[in-house]
Amino acid sequence: MNDKPLLIQSDRTVLLDLSSPHAEQARRDIVPFSELVKSPEHIHTYTITPLSLWNAVSAGIDADEIILRLERWSRYDIDDRIIFFIRDTAGRYGDFILEEAEDGKLRLTVRRRLFFMQLQASRTMAKYLQPDGQSSFLIDRLDRGKVKVELIKMGFPVDDRIPLEKGAYVPISLDGSLVVRPYQKDAVASVLGNGGKGTGYGTVVLPCGAGKTIVGLVMMASLKTRTLILAPNVTSVHQWIREICSKTDIDGSMIGEYSGERKEIRPITVSTYQILTYRRSEEDEYKHFSLLKDGGWGLIIYDEVHMLPAPVFRITAELQSVFRLGLTATLVREDGREDEVFSLVGPKRFDTPWADLAEKGFIAKAWCHEIRISLPEDLEVSYALASKREKYRIASENPKKLDVIGEIAGRHGDEQILVIGQYLDQLREIASRFSWPIITGTMANTRRDGLYEAFRKKEIRVLVVSKVANYAIDLPDASVAIQVSGTFGSRQEEAQRLGRILRPKDRDSHFYTIVTEYSEEEDFATNRQKFLSEQGYSYDLERIDR
Repeated sequence: MNDKPLLIQSDRTVLLDLSSPHAEQARRDIVPFSELVKSPEHIHTYTITPLSLWNAVSAGIDADEIILRLERWSRYDIDDRIIFFIRDTAGRYGDFILEEAEDGKLRLTVRRRLFFMQLQASRTMAKYLQPDGQSSFLIDRLDRGKVKVELIKMGFPVDDRIPLEKGAYVPISLDGSLVVRPYQKDAVASVLGNGGKGTGYGTVVLPCGAGKTIVGLVMMASLKTRTLILAPNVTSVHQWIREICSKTDIDGSMIGEYSGERKEIRPITVSTYQILTYRRSEEDEYKHFSLLKDGGWGLIIYDEVHMLPAPVFRITAELQSVFRLGLTATLVREDGREDEVFSLVGPKRFDTPWADLAEKGFIAKAWCHEIRISLPEDLEVSYALASKREKYRIASENPKKLDVIGEIAGRHGDEQILVIGQYLDQLREIASRFSWPIITGTMANTRRDGLYEAFRKKEIRVLVVSKVANYAIDLPDASVAIQVSGTFGSRQEEAQRLGRILRPKDRDSHFYTIVTEYSEEEDFATNRQKFLSEQGYSYDLERIDR
């Protein structure tokens, strides 16, 4: 019997049969050059894309090695079209080489004459490229990132061989008692590589609760240089600072917070995306961009890199000589700008399946539940006459959800519970009905942090939170999340909300989503759940008819 685990299809999807005794070996072999699409119980689906191939080649895995790995584990002969696609696409990495030139310029060498002529004829590229012979162009140093982005949009990845510059020395080491998990060490090693050209930048994908912050700290201790950390909100800024203070030996006076509340620039500085993109009007300059441009940073860490705002993309394009680390639970971007993360922050260097970490006890096992309820009769007419957006809100704020929330909270009477939603009026009604504290984006950071701390100490058992709590909130004992409404079909949000309850703990976690059936909300909920299904989580369905 042929027990090889891979079925490679002509549409470039790769099916991994988990019943094969070689499934785990095959998975490890294909992860560097393929993207996980979905991972239900028996068959996992991966896809081979140009971006996934360029990720692999940039990490030193060439087309011959990719094909060898596929042939090793494929149950059937591989379609010649797949072989051609891999060789052709992977072969493009190295056709465009960026190196140092004279007089402070950079030289872009194009190895294929056809591609060189395409660039010569491109109106988009004309403003960046200065012809330099028959196979190369000179570009200004500040245009390095912009050129890389434009080229990858044309299907041409750039092999950037310009060594990164070392930043000023900062004495920082990990606390001796800190236990760094094997996959966290592997993640940092994948970014730093051998220290040569083409290393020192990249993106690490790890599920919420798996210790992405530790990966950042290991990177900081390895490079020992001036570091800027960009986080999604002030609460996560404070969390980073706490982690740095507790898990390294650096003096607290060397750590600064640059936010709406404080403007401290120190050897280790933690800031938010919001403050960088703040301006009084669309005509004004981004006055805080100087923090990025003039800080003399040797390392920039982009926490939740999938949230990187467009203005920060632009300024990041000028910061190509700096060591860069992107951290995220998912590279899914609803705006489709994953290619810009690849070009400007760095290619995906490390990824690992969520279910694998749960099986090994590094994150909690989670059970997902969808509870469907009907729309009250007195809302049926207004729902029928409403616009698409209004229908979604009416269904999301279904008043029947309150009774269900109380029932779920009763099922988990001794556990720490988060109630998460999109609409503030709905959340305030829940908080009032059950006398539970609520956190919103307008709440003062000191009050917000105080409630989080009370929750950690189990002085509060249930906390109602708005979308402000989607990201980077460390609440390790939370084991139940009740999602009452969400941002339309956002897969990012679904992953982040589940992540609130994935910290390792002695008990399994439960993620509930309450949905109004036969409504716009039901359709969007299906899309949100797609990402979690791809990670191996299944939803059990329960209908409550009241």
